[in-house]
Amino acid sequence: MGPLHVRPEQPGDEAAIAQVTDAAFGQPDESRMVDAIRRAGHPAISLVAEEENTVVGHILFTHVGIGSSLPLADVMGLAPMAVLPVRQRQGIGSRLVQEGLLACAGAGCHAVVVLGRPEFYSRFGFRPASGYGLRCEYPVPDEAFMAIELVPGALRGRTGLVRYLSEFGDT
Repeated sequence: MGPLHVRPEQPGDEAAIAQVTDAAFGQPDESRMVDAIRRAGHPAISLVAEEENTVVGHILFTHVGIGSSLPLADVMGLAPMAVLPVRQRQGIGSRLVQEGLLACAGAGCHAVVVLGRPEFYSRFGFRPASGYGLRCEYPVPDEAFMAIELVPGALRGRTGLVRYLSEFGDT
């Protein structure tokens, strides 16, 4: 295996991203959602991890709303993140999260929310979003819905229900 390279999604990556996402999740709902978001033209940060010109991972960040605001320019949701099953637990997902958070900060994003495994995402500084006064629009355990401030104090006073793009509920 060659070196891992993380780069922005490019035209022509769609099929490889769908293949990785379907393999990682074991069904096509998430790849359909990614395609719908892409077709709708929503602003997003979409990165792929590749080795030897083969996509082995993908991560997507899209704008979310808090309360009645949708979408906010400076708050994003991380979803989905996928790595080929045979390549999981080898640092690819961690690299995608790290590079994704840097890309979000570089794009002017001040905070990110994620619905996922606390033992994984807490390593990057995510903590329960309820500590910021945020709730997930989906019925999930409190500890699984997390947030990170990329700019200290960015979530101060921004409480309420976090709403994802409508494409998240369409799958």
